[in-house]
Amino acid sequence: MFNLNCSSCSLRLDRPLIMGIVNVTADSFSGDGHARAGLDDALRHAETLLAEGADMLDIGGESSRPGSLPVPEAEEISRVVPLVEALRGCGVPLSIDTLKPAVMRAAIAAGADLINDIAALQAPGALEAVAGSKAAVCLMHMQGTPGTMQAAPHYDDVVQEIMDFLIARVAAAERAGIARERIVLDPGFGFGKSLAHNQTLFRALPRFRELDLPLLVGVSRKSMLGQITGREVGQRLPASIAAAMLAAQAGAHILRVHDVAATKDALAVLSALN
Repeated sequence: MFNLNCSSCSLRLDRPLIMGIVNVTADSFSGDGHARAGLDDALRHAETLLAEGADMLDIGGESSRPGSLPVPEAEEISRVVPLVEALRGCGVPLSIDTLKPAVMRAAIAAGADLINDIAALQAPGALEAVAGSKAAVCLMHMQGTPGTMQAAPHYDDVVQEIMDFLIARVAAAERAGIARERIVLDPGFGFGKSLAHNQTLFRALPRFRELDLPLLVGVSRKSMLGQITGREVGQRLPASIAAAMLAAQAGAHILRVHDVAATKDALAVLSALN
C-alpha cells in the first residue's frame, strides 16, 4: 500500500481515490469550463463534487485539450488562486493542473496540496517550485504540446517509451529533493497518442506496478472513448465509468473524473462484488 504525502496530509492509497475535475477554463474539451461564469460558479461546482464524494479536487486554469493555446501566466493565476483560497480547509486535498512554475508557486502559497503537471516538471524552474514546498506532484507523460500533440503521434514501443520517460522524470525529481512519497505517475492517455496507442497503453497498465509508485489514470469523457463508442463528449458517461473501473482493476490508485457520484457508485459495486 502507498501513502502519498501532500502539503497538508498523508493520503492512504489502499483503495482507488476519486479526483474530481474543476475546470476554470474558457475552452475545456468537456464543456464544463467555468472561467466565463466566474468564481462563484466554479466554487458551486467544486462543492457539488465534494458532496458527491470526491476524495480530492483537481483545479485547472488552462485547457490542455488537443489544439489548445497557452493562457498567459497572470490570467491562469487569477483563475485558480482565488478558488484554492476559497476551498482551503474543505476537507480534501487540492490539486492544481498546471505546467507553469509561477502558477505552481502561487497555488502552493494559496494552499494547494498537489501539482498535477502534464509536462512532468520539465519547464525551467518547475522542479525547484515543487521541491521547495511540501506539495505532492503528479508526473505525466505527453508527446509534444497540447497545440500539436495529436497531429502525428509516433512510438516504436509506446509502453516502454512512456515507462522510460517516467523513470527519468522520477529520477530528476528525486535529484531535486522531491521524495518518492510525494510522487504520483500518469501515463497521459490522449496526450500525444492515437487510439491504438491508448488501447495498448491501457492494456499494459498492470506493468506500471514495476515502477513502485502510485498511478493516476484520467480517461473521463476523452476522445478515445468517443472513437470507441461513436458518442459525443456529453454522452460518454457509461464509457467513462467502464474505463475507470477497468483502470481500478488494473491497479490505478487515483481516478481523475468529471462524474464523481457515478464513479463512486461504480467503485462501491466493484468493491462489493469483485
